Amino acid sequence: MKITLLAGGVGGARFTRGLLHLLAERYPDGAGGTTAEVTVVANTGDDMWLHGVRVCPDLDTVMYTLGGAIHDGQGWGRQDESSRVSQDLAAYDLGWDWFTLGDLDLATHLARTELLRAGTSLTEATAHLCRRWNPGVTLLPMSDQPVETHVVVGSGTTADPERLIHFEEWWVRHRAGIPARRFEQVGLDSASATPQVLDAIATADVVLLPPSNPVVSLGTILAVRGVRDALRTTPAPVVGISPIIGGAALRGMADACLSAIGVETSTAAVALMYGARATPDRREAGGILDGWLVADVDSGVVVGLETAGIRSRAVPLLMTDVPTTAQMAADALDLAVTPTTRLTV
Repeated sequence: MKITLLAGGVGGARFTRGLLHLLAERYPDGAGGTTAEVTVVANTGDDMWLHGVRVCPDLDTVMYTLGGAIHDGQGWGRQDESSRVSQDLAAYDLGWDWFTLGDLDLATHLARTELLRAGTSLTEATAHLCRRWNPGVTLLPMSDQPVETHVVVGSGTTADPERLIHFEEWWVRHRAGIPARRFEQVGLDSASATPQVLDAIATADVVLLPPSNPVVSLGTILAVRGVRDALRTTPAPVVGISPIIGGAALRGMADACLSAIGVETSTAAVALMYGARATPDRREAGGILDGWLVADVDSGVVVGLETAGIRSRAVPLLMTDVPTTAQMAADALDLAVTPTTRLTV
């Protein structure tokens, strides 16, 4: 069994943790793990340079979560963390009081930066870091070329001109409280999916889209050259799990991101934004989804999604603990094996 996931940070990491719990039961390796091969392709659009080091929030959140080092209470960063370095930088009037790098976390960024400056690719650097944490998956950045998501804010008037700020400033500092006019992925034109990413999609038995932000996490991965075409042509079924429950974002401020691109905050709208993959009956379809899990409270949209060519099922979708999340993963895999006829491209 080979499973490939496209994931953002917290939601993607927690879903993958539940998936590994499930696979350890279904495909045990005799040592508490699984014989199944899991690959996580992580969003790197949140990446940035800070204090001279390369920070990759989503890669690190997945690595720490699956490696048992995450601060579970906040969903990101290291457990048992301290912030003496950031506090001392502030004494020099440097750094951002709204984005603090913990001392233990800083070691990860320093290690990554040293590897990158020595000529190592981000894919290779990530593999090096993962050798310490042993996350139980192959963790891949979406691209080896840097892509950074920025947000255009400001009304465009003389008094409030348009300006470009990094996504993390909009997300963390302003809590998405400043209306976003649009998102811009700086560096996207020169970025492409790595051979490892394309191979992970092409050779998978199942491709899953965990409940991650559909605009700035999964949307950024899908915008990288080669990814969307790989999803359209893989023989594996592609199943997504809705990040929207009852018209509200499952986590974070995905509603603000969806509003910025003119998409309604609803599970059906997000599924239709991704679109159905082509089948013999729907040759004109150009989307990426075969299936879409929705929350039980949203069961009313199932028939409409089925009519649109996307298999759907309503199940509980709150990731309250690992066993509950494992059941979500089981539901996603069950939906993936529902019989369907793919269109040979």
